[in-house]
Amino acid sequence: MRGSIAACLAAVVLSGCAPGWNWTGPPGPAMSVCYDNPMLLPTVDHRAAWETVVDVIDDHFVIEEEEPVRLIGNTPTVGHLRTYPKVAATIFEPWHGDSVGRQARIESTLQSMRRWAVVHVRPGEGGYLVDVAVFRELEDVVRPEHATAGAATFRYDDSLTRVVNPVGGPEINEGWIPQGRDTALEQRILDQLYGRSGNMAAVVKPLF
Repeated sequence: MRGSIAACLAAVVLSGCAPGWNWTGPPGPAMSVCYDNPMLLPTVDHRAAWETVVDVIDDHFVIEEEEPVRLIGNTPTVGHLRTYPKVAATIFEPWHGDSVGRQARIESTLQSMRRWAVVHVRPGEGGYLVDVAVFRELEDVVRPEHATAGAATFRYDDSLTRVVNPVGGPEINEGWIPQGRDTALEQRILDQLYGRSGNMAAVVKPLF
């Protein structure tokens, strides 16, 4: 959980008691198009397609594992990468672009959020299809950090758990509650892919 100072400041903003402050998040062009997901990168160069994807994802996350697109004979394989979870940016971190929009930043200031991404690059007709999936998670804590109830009170939230023959390490979402996909960040990543693709032209459609 975030500190009390962050919570108080965000509460003031939500209550409308800060006239004249119209914070809108990190600077950047407004999204005027909605990109298809997966998005087509029309290039026959599998290395260029993969390096473009890695270059964009690396701006937002630290990559945990990656399997680049390869050519086996004349047949390209499916490339994929997975990132480490990243704690969501707050209103005090405008230089991080993973919290897209004012609402997302205030939410990340009031409670502990994190995001992580999985990207697949598949050969398609006329190029490569880039499928970007960004997942949001909320920290699952026993009680609020600044709760008035003392830690010495009787604990009723946990029951006795017996673990027999544990296998493997902790799962990526242990202690975190899935909150679904973050389509706003997915669109930002796709927009950056389009901007860095050079002569590649992404398939786009107008926003509703």
